[in-house]
Amino acid sequence: MIDPLVFGHRVRHYRKRAGMTLDDLGASVGRPAPYLSLLENGKKEPKLSLINELSVALGVPVAELLEAEPPSHRADLEVTIERAQRDQAYRDLGLPYLKPSARIPDVALEHIVALYEELRGRDNAAPFTRDEARAANAQLRAEMTEQGNYFPDVERIAAAAVEAAGFATQGALSKGDLNTLAEYFGFKVIRTPDVPASVRSVTDTRNGKIFVHGRDSYDSKQTRSVILQTLGHFALGHPEPKDFRDFLRQRVEANYFAGAVLVPEATAVPFLSSAKSDRNLSVEDLKDRFFVSYEMAGHRFTNLATRHLGLETHFVRSDDQGIIWKAYENNGVPFPKNSAGAIEGQRLCREWGTRQAFSSDARYTIHYQYTDTPSGSYWCATFVETAREPASAITVGVRFEDAKWFRGWNTERRSVSRCPDGDCCRHVSERMVDQWFGQARASVRPNSHMLAAMPVETLPGVDMVEIYEFLTRQENEAFQ
Repeated sequence: MIDPLVFGHRVRHYRKRAGMTLDDLGASVGRPAPYLSLLENGKKEPKLSLINELSVALGVPVAELLEAEPPSHRADLEVTIERAQRDQAYRDLGLPYLKPSARIPDVALEHIVALYEELRGRDNAAPFTRDEARAANAQLRAEMTEQGNYFPDVERIAAAAVEAAGFATQGALSKGDLNTLAEYFGFKVIRTPDVPASVRSVTDTRNGKIFVHGRDSYDSKQTRSVILQTLGHFALGHPEPKDFRDFLRQRVEANYFAGAVLVPEATAVPFLSSAKSDRNLSVEDLKDRFFVSYEMAGHRFTNLATRHLGLETHFVRSDDQGIIWKAYENNGVPFPKNSAGAIEGQRLCREWGTRQAFSSDARYTIHYQYTDTPSGSYWCATFVETAREPASAITVGVRFEDAKWFRGWNTERRSVSRCPDGDCCRHVSERMVDQWFGQARASVRPNSHMLAAMPVETLPGVDMVEIYEFLTRQENEAFQ
């Protein structure tokens, strides 16, 4: 298809190069000058016969006339401004039409183009609503469920990176291993307390540096994960995310890459298979073997369990109020969902082990529990990470019939959950309604995020001015 604006500029360019006026060209192709003027201004689409005639008259091959790029920098500016003035966002400004005539210097057109692109960028950065963001997350989770939360391409890339760095894959990734892996991707890791609080790392791609928080902010487990998640974006060839949906997908893949390096498939699968043979599977053992957090070990277990152990699982992280922060399932466990199918932000039934763990006598070890639900009975193991703010319960679970492969299968803790639709913790009894209706009022704890759009930026919560200022300081100090 022909872009009339670009085609018209190319005709004008070659006409002037040939030293021809509109009348001269009109005489050669049998068209009046006013018609050709409309053609050059992009207001007429040429017929094939005219294109051939113009090619002969101007001494230019047809293919060259039909190229998709404007013939010069000036022409590119004029085309961009013409298109901009057709944009609704530009028209909403109520400005009069500006003809980019020859009297307007290039620098003025460059200013207009830059201002328009900033306007368009702000318009495109319009925030997702909370429901749109949660729907995007629900769609991504559905794709993960379909493939058993196992990403073969990411596993392959992580395994290749580990092999190239010479990591033995038999235990915890050392600081030296981590630095070698960073060098493999062309980066040097620098720990500094000056990293902006809104981010976990900042990457200077020009000078090949990854800045992470010093030990006063992150423990060694967190630092390893952050560095590997950062490297994951480069290992997986992620471009800058186009929107929040793209950001979500990239984050999931980068986190998966970090887990696949910290707990390599080649070592973890035999370890887990042996534990299953002994009927002694435990996320805690995976955590201790590879020196990772319980959450990372739980994630990694769900990555590998369905593919290699034949176990369908669920994973959930929630706070002490039962609010889900992240969750995954491929075993049918009835997580609460909103109308868009989103799980995050929903409240778990108080009968579930994930919530019972906060008041359990096993709060500082592992809380094992069976829960009968409308979808069947499930066994789960929950660990409360108290070092987190707020404290989080990390749960990995399976259906009743698969509990026999796990340590803690013989627990006597058992509960019944009839949520979300039955007579359970979400339903107030008629007796309490009669007793308190119209006589109780709660003062809600204010949360600033309740009124905030989600998210404003493609990278939510990141102040790019702060990031650029940080990198400028670091580069200036390096040259002093």
